Amino acid sequence: MKKIPTVLSMCVLLIIMVLLISGCLYKIPEDPNTFTKSIMHDGLERTYRIHIPPSFNNNTPVPLVFALHGGLGTGEGMERSLTLGGFNTLSDQEGFIVIYPDGIEKHWNDGRKNVTYHAHTENIDDVGFISALIDKHIEEYNIDPERVYSTGISNGAMMSYRLACELSEKIAAIAPVAGNIPEDIVPQCSPSKPVSVLVISGTDDPLVPWDGGHVTGPFGSKKLGKVLSVNDSIHYWIDHNNCNSTPEITWLPDTDPSDGTLVWREVYGQGNNGTEVILYGIEGGGHTWPDGLQYLSKIIIGKTCRDINANEIIWEFFEQHPMNG
Repeated sequence: MKKIPTVLSMCVLLIIMVLLISGCLYKIPEDPNTFTKSIMHDGLERTYRIHIPPSFNNNTPVPLVFALHGGLGTGEGMERSLTLGGFNTLSDQEGFIVIYPDGIEKHWNDGRKNVTYHAHTENIDDVGFISALIDKHIEEYNIDPERVYSTGISNGAMMSYRLACELSEKIAAIAPVAGNIPEDIVPQCSPSKPVSVLVISGTDDPLVPWDGGHVTGPFGSKKLGKVLSVNDSIHYWIDHNNCNSTPEITWLPDTDPSDGTLVWREVYGQGNNGTEVILYGIEGGGHTWPDGLQYLSKIIIGKTCRDINANEIIWEFFEQHPMNG
C-alpha cells in the first residue's frame, strides 16, 4: 500500500511536466506580429509559430532563427518557456525572424534509435521539414541564406545537432541547450561545411548526462537512447571546423549567488570560415534554459542558472557567425 502514493505522485508529476513543457500553464500576451501557420511536407501537415519584427521590410534580407522545443513540448510552449516572450523581444530589437516549429506528437526525430516515440519509430523527416521551412521563408520573407540558425533545448538541442550534420549548406550556426549529440547519428554525420556551435549545458543535468550515456525520463524512469558527453560533442565540431584545440577559459561573475550555479566559458576559435565552438558550462546547472522558467521542481530537472541569459548569449553568437564568416 505504501507504493500507491508514490505511483500517484509520479503520475501527477509527469502530467504537470507535460503541461509545463507544452506551455499550457503559462500565458504570454497576444502579439499581432506572431502567427500560427502550416505547410504540407512528406504527406503531413506541419505547423509552426512565426514572429515577424515590426521593422521587417521585404526589401532587406533578414536573419532567421529556429527555436526547437524539447520532448513533450510544442512551438508555442517553447515561445512561452524561454525568458519572457521567447526570442520575440530580441527579434523586435534586432530585426530577425524567429520560427518555433512543432514536432510530430511533440517530439523531433533527432536520430536516436530504440526510442518509442512516433517521430522516431516512423522515421519522420524533420530534417526535410526544417529545410522546407528555410526554402519557403527565403522566398517569402527575403531571409538571408547566409544567416539561418537553430537553437533548442533537450530533444530540440539534439535535433539542432542533427541539422548541423545534415543541413550544413543551409545552417550557419547552432546553439544546443541541455542536449548532446545522439550517438546514433555520429557515423552518418558528414557536414559539407563548417558550422559554428555554441553549447550551453549543466553539469548536474539529471535527464541528459554531462558525461554522456543514456538519456532518461524523470528519476531515471525510462531510457531514451544514448548521447555523447558534452566534451565529446563540442570536440566533434572543434575537429570538423579545424578550430584551435586549446580554449580560452573564463569564469563569469556570479551575479546571482542564490541560484546555486557558476558559469564558465570555453572558446575554441579560429576555425575554417571564421567558425568558433563555444561552451558555456553551468556548474550545478540542470536540465534548464538559463534565465528561463524553472518549469519543474529542482528535484526533477535541477537548477536554473540566473547568472546569464541564454537568449541574449545565443543571439549575440548567431549575429557574429554568418555562414561564410
